[in-house]
Amino acid sequence: ATAKFFTLLLLLYRTSAKVADIIAQGLDIHHRYHSQKERTEMVADILHKVGLAPEHANRYPHQFSGGQRQRVGIARALVMNPKLIIADECISALDMSIQAQVVNLMKDIQDETGLAYLFIAHDLSMVKYISDRIGVLHLGYLLETGTTEEIFSHPVHPYTRSLISAIPNPNPVVERSRIALHYDYKTSGLDYGAGTMHQIEGTHFVRGTDADLEKWV
Repeated sequence: ATAKFFTLLLLLYRTSAKVADIIAQGLDIHHRYHSQKERTEMVADILHKVGLAPEHANRYPHQFSGGQRQRVGIARALVMNPKLIIADECISALDMSIQAQVVNLMKDIQDETGLAYLFIAHDLSMVKYISDRIGVLHLGYLLETGTTEEIFSHPVHPYTRSLISAIPNPNPVVERSRIALHYDYKTSGLDYGAGTMHQIEGTHFVRGTDADLEKWV
């Protein structure tokens, strides 16, 4: 009951607090400024970096679109000058055009600051666009890992191949001939726990038994 109470208080704070207070929460906790003027300037600078205006700091979250709220969330993380941002399904609730804006913003900020992202998503087209390295997870197991080129040009694990085969192709001619591969772990005959990571080439690794690898490679 106590945990639910504090969760409710947090939700009420996030919906009733202004954007400036939401973004500066980490700054407040860790005392990262020396005056209210410096706090205001830091919030304004980070809003500008994510494509919002300084005057947005005095608005409430419900006054923003979904894409703008996502930018506020990015600003809230960036204001602490992190080396790593974990972005867990950060674009899943947005429409395609807004997704592209947010991901392009993240790439621009990465180019500018050099920070790293752990980008967690089911949308492999976005994963391909933003990632340098990819890890494919299923049922708590890392099944395949490698550079974006290694994974997309030469997927080895049946689960990885099924995911990539399900990506729609914008070319209608190619899309009509696309075959989505079906994968069901229960009927696959595979045992993730019995497998180990095998190097395919370079930094490309796949989980499986020796017998599995003989079938796949």
